[in-house]
Amino acid sequence: MAGLFVKQAAIYAEARPSYPKDWFSKLASLTAQHKLAWDAGTGNGQAAISVAEHYEQVIATDVSDAQLKRAIPHSKVRYVHTPLSTPETDLASVSGGEGSVDLVTVAQAVHWFDLPSFYSLVNRVLRKPGGVIAVWGYNYRISPIEDVMKRFLDTTLPYWDPRARYVIDGYKNLPFPFKSIGLGSEGDPLELDMGQDLSFDAFLGVLKSWSAVTTAKERGVDLLSEEVVKELETAWGGSSLVRRVTYKAFMLAGTPMMED
Repeated sequence: MAGLFVKQAAIYAEARPSYPKDWFSKLASLTAQHKLAWDAGTGNGQAAISVAEHYEQVIATDVSDAQLKRAIPHSKVRYVHTPLSTPETDLASVSGGEGSVDLVTVAQAVHWFDLPSFYSLVNRVLRKPGGVIAVWGYNYRISPIEDVMKRFLDTTLPYWDPRARYVIDGYKNLPFPFKSIGLGSEGDPLELDMGQDLSFDAFLGVLKSWSAVTTAKERGVDLLSEEVVKELETAWGGSSLVRRVTYKAFMLAGTPMMED
């Protein structure tokens, strides 16, 4: 998975939208303590620095060294490179140790994980009781340009890794074996909105950051050809227009299932 985001790491860091601050306040209000959080698949640390506003320390891990090199510095965030070959025991230790983590977050990344292994690890490291895991993502549904986004998405479908289907489907089919805390549950994710002001160039940056666009280009297919960009520009309303767009996001959050 790390390789999917190496070549466009700089674009990814610049293009992706910010997550609302109230998400993190709400999650923090649901954990029993606020000593340690783990942001898995942190990328450039976008979520980790917001988590750090509510916890004494945040461990932020990623399999992509290229992403971590662009991570946002923060006094309470420790970034750790965890290659795919990292043993589960080492991952447990890096993330804080068994039963020591108050909050686990995964922003726009859990669909790339080996889910059974990751969830097993989460159950090991989360504090019991009182620990919370929250995963969220967003997809092509960007209002008010949903129609043109749907047409563009259709051109990218042959180039997505199969695991991306989870995010395209809004995490409705994502396995999530945790007890609901009222912020989405397996099969029934919580729907959320993320607002952002975007220029047309920034909008193109979002599309260029898609792993499918990079994969297509490696196979000799330019999904963002001059003709396509012109069509997108027309639908946008012109290259000079800054639009207020709304990403349709989705979240699942829960606590470990307690054994009888």
